[in-house]
Order: sequence, then structure tokens, then C-alpha cells
Amino acid sequence: MKVIAYYLPQYHEIPENNEWWGKGFTEWVNLKKAKQLDERQYQPRIPLNENYYDLSDINVMKWQADLAKEYGVYGFCIYHYWFNGHKLLEKPVENLLRHPEIDVHYCLCWANENWTNQWVSGNNGRKMLIEQTYGGKDEWRSHFEYLLPFFKDKRYINENGKPLVVIYRPDLIEELDNMLNFWNDLACHNGFPGLCYAYQNADQNVFNYANGKDRSFDYQIEYQPGFSYRRTRGKIRNSAVKFKKLIFRSLGILFHTQKFSTMIYQERLVKRDYDRIWNDIISHKLQSPKCIPGAFTDWDNTPRRQTRGSFFVGASPEKFAYYFDKLVKKAREVYKKDMIFIFAWNEWTEGGYLEPDEKHGYGYLEAIKKVLEKNGEFPDYGDRV
Repeated sequence: MKVIAYYLPQYHEIPENNEWWGKGFTEWVNLKKAKQLDERQYQPRIPLNENYYDLSDINVMKWQADLAKEYGVYGFCIYHYWFNGHKLLEKPVENLLRHPEIDVHYCLCWANENWTNQWVSGNNGRKMLIEQTYGGKDEWRSHFEYLLPFFKDKRYINENGKPLVVIYRPDLIEELDNMLNFWNDLACHNGFPGLCYAYQNADQNVFNYANGKDRSFDYQIEYQPGFSYRRTRGKIRNSAVKFKKLIFRSLGILFHTQKFSTMIYQERLVKRDYDRIWNDIISHKLQSPKCIPGAFTDWDNTPRRQTRGSFFVGASPEKFAYYFDKLVKKAREVYKKDMIFIFAWNEWTEGGYLEPDEKHGYGYLEAIKKVLEKNGEFPDYGDRV
């Protein structure tokens, strides 16, 4: 079983983040500011031995790769930030490419949204930092040519020789099918049998198998916990939220004021139930033959959003091991897949990480290893497929 963990590269300084958020900004800055806002909440979270690493140091990536291999994590799905030729946070993956001795499988996930100040502003008053645009064939070719050296890397995850490309928000790309077909032709021209396309499905109502919008994709990844959270929170709550927004916006227009708009996004700490979401992950029916199951360790984005954030109650390595065991069986028997994507390797400011911390140590990694060994699914790292 290939357990593939989402990997965030925002643990080194870049000029843009220094300009937008202040000199020396990395994801650790937000994490260190975190406070416990509820007695049931696990905050602050501290890396084991206060290992606030710098991903510009190649030795950090070597440590991460060795750790992943020891505990059965097959590889990383590394977020890739490309804005029509403008790259962000590219240093870690480019360092990885330059160091073939680092023994880790990986693929890229294009995080194709606008870059905004949403962390601090919420949805109201969001400021655009870098706009995401897609262009035409010239721009698509330039992007593909940047990706090509990664596709050629023997460590890059592929299926039947087709490099795996994950797209975060395919619904935002205007000429999606044309772009993917164009890339596929370029891949064939460069000696590959094509590309294998997957997308993150966090909201099944937007872009999915049933409405036919994912026709150019081989797989949809159930991106957890968002995928199941949206299933379980209910249509009544969604309707109530929409009604509230409509009323407040109408009042704002009527009285020519922004006061009511800010009330739409008033601060409200959301508490979620860990067992409820995991039970949905285990029990929900397969939506599509394209589905790849998703897992998550935990979630808490209050380091970024403070009281506008949300967190789970009841998470622990022991519970994770219990549910992950069931998911491995479901992946094999129901999904008929040999991959599970997990949130996450190092999303510290969203509470999803496998890396060791001061409270649980290596607990989540040990859970993965134990479950994979129990099910005879510990990966063969010599198999470069």
C-alpha cells in the first residue's frame, strides 16, 4: 500500500513572504503564536525537540525521507506553486531533484489558487497577492517544460510509466481539458506513454464523476477531512448559512454600510468531532471508480485563523491507528486501489502532520507502520512504479 502524504514546503524564507508577512516569515511563525482557545483543544503544538527546521537545508529533507521510509510512508505529494511562470516555495523540491541520493518517492500537486491574505483577513476584505492565470498553449508549454525534469526523475511517482500530476482546484481552470490534453501530448513526445491525472476532491458537489467534469482525470482523491466534513455537516446548515449571508448583504445594500458584511464573517471557533468524520470515511459508499481514499491525522487551523478557525476534539494516535486499519482494508477491498493520500506530512499550522511532536512523539508514524505491517502492506521501496 502506497501511503502518500501531502507535503507543505513553506518552511524557509522567500522574498515574497518577507514582503507580505514580515522578515523571517515561515509557517513556524504562525505555529509559535498559537494559543489554546478551548480546554479540549491541543495547543500549542511543538515539534519534538523544538525542531523548527529550515527546508532550504538539504539535510532536513534527508531526515524527512529517512523517517518516512522507516515508518512505511511511501512518498510525498509536494505542493507546487506556479503563477504563469512565477514560482513560489520551489527551493525544497528543486533541491530534492538535485539530490538523487535522497531516497523518497514524490509527486507534485499544483496548488492553483490565487495567493491572498486570507489567513489574516478571512473571506471579508481578502487582498490579492498574486493572481493565478492560465493562459494558452505557450504558457502551458512553459509550465510543462518546468515539470519535465521532475517527471524524468526515477523517484517520481508514476502509474504504468505515466507521471502522476495532482491538481488542487481543477474547477478554476477555464480550458482544463485542452490544457491536460496538450500536456499529455507533450509527455508522449518526450517518451512517456502519457500523464496520469488526479485531483483533490474536498467538495464533491463542485467537480466530480457524477457531473462529468472530471472526464480528463484518471483519479479523484478524497481529500480529508474536508471531503467527509462537507458530507456530514448537512444541507440544513448550508442553507442557513446561505440565508444569513443573503440577509446581511441585503441589509448592507439597503443602509449603504459595510457593517453587516463584517457580521457574516464574525469570529466563531468551530469544534468538530474526530470520530464522526472518521466513521464517515470508513462507512460512506464509493462515489466513483476513480476514487482514491484519503486519511487525516488531525486538524486545527487556529494557528492561522485564531478564533475564526476550527479544530477536532478527540484525536489521538491510538484512534488514528484504529480507523486507519479499517481504511487500509477498505482501500484494498472496496476501492481496489493501492494508494492512500494522507493529510499530512507537515501541515503544522493546520494540525495535520506525521512528524513527531512533544506530546505524541512518533505516535502517528508508529500507527502507520503497525497497521501496514499487520495487513501485509508495508511498501516495497525498491519498486519504482
